[in-house]
Amino acid sequence: MSLAPDLLAILVCPKCKGPLEHRPAPAELLVCHACRLMYAVEDDIPIMLIDEAKSF
Repeated sequence: MSLAPDLLAILVCPKCKGPLEHRPAPAELLVCHACRLMYAVEDDIPIMLIDEAKSF
């Protein structure tokens, strides 16, 4: 199962409040290009903690 489109429409980066790109595969992620951070999605729940994000 993937994130609901309604949820994706309102989610923003918790650091810069910018838009997020949804990447469904291979591992579901939300990506902020401005901050260069990737937020994991586990069991259809986005982990939107800045300390848990991974940089790219």
